[in-house]
Amino acid sequence: MNALSSLQPSQYCALMQESKIDIGNNIQLHFEIGGIENENTILLIMGLGAQMLIWPDYFCEALIKQGYRVIRFDNRDIGLSSKIRHKGPRLNSLKLMGRFTLGLPNEGAPYTLYDMADDTSRLMDALHIEKAHVIGASMGGMIAQILAAKYPQKVQTLNLLFTSNNRAFLPPPFPKQFLSLMGRPQSTDEEGMVAHSMRLFSTIGSPGHFNLDEARETARKLYRRSFHPAGVMQQFLAILCTGSLSKIDRDIKQPTLVVHGSKDRLLPPTHGRAVAKSIKNAKFQLVNGMGHDIPKYFVPQLVELFSQHIQAHVK
Repeated sequence: MNALSSLQPSQYCALMQESKIDIGNNIQLHFEIGGIENENTILLIMGLGAQMLIWPDYFCEALIKQGYRVIRFDNRDIGLSSKIRHKGPRLNSLKLMGRFTLGLPNEGAPYTLYDMADDTSRLMDALHIEKAHVIGASMGGMIAQILAAKYPQKVQTLNLLFTSNNRAFLPPPFPKQFLSLMGRPQSTDEEGMVAHSMRLFSTIGSPGHFNLDEARETARKLYRRSFHPAGVMQQFLAILCTGSLSKIDRDIKQPTLVVHGSKDRLLPPTHGRAVAKSIKNAKFQLVNGMGHDIPKYFVPQLVELFSQHIQAHVK
């Protein structure tokens, strides 16, 4: 399949086009691409259980208007990308979480974040992108760290947003935020899932910047686009069975910027500081008042931070 020749206008972002591409290993990834083709491509990698639309349209549009070619995509097991069917034994997630927190190894997940980093690399190959400026958020930031270490020639600059390297003994998520992410909805019909998503968005988001109408519209749009709760759990198991990234962080040589919100209660700022400390010459930027989301209020500041970092290291 020639994905670039089969691009269709995105039904969500007017400045982007969408398609699906086979990256091998029986996996297809759904993606959107926008902006003029040039050497400054930004590849966006999203987090746990999050469809690519969690990169807000207005964030993508702001980057495109800065002159970048922007790509966002659904990771495996989420959105419109391939779903992974696993018939192995059921894993005890609580036991895995305990071992994960202590820095002990886990195994048995259908795949790990290393596999998801390989997906990202193969997506770049399929789209004929030799190198990109990578922005990874949350779990996507973990994938981005692996990508930068394992495929250094493909990552020009590394930009990490509210993420972690999962070093042992880092402070856990606040209970309310963690339960809102991993808790069961009261029902799995559209209204039940919209209500569940609304609770999640309001709990992990930036205090004082939660837009009720926008959140409800987004939640409904995500549910109608794709509903696959098994994928969320399998991605969570991938994190638990990948473990600490501290060792590979020492192999990252690209210019790195780590951005974290001061009000992030899902991954407290200590996580971002740990990443910046582990990567040589990485810079850390705390954004006052921001939580574990990308509200419109903070987009100009985020775009400026990432653009300045990228432009400072473009040859």
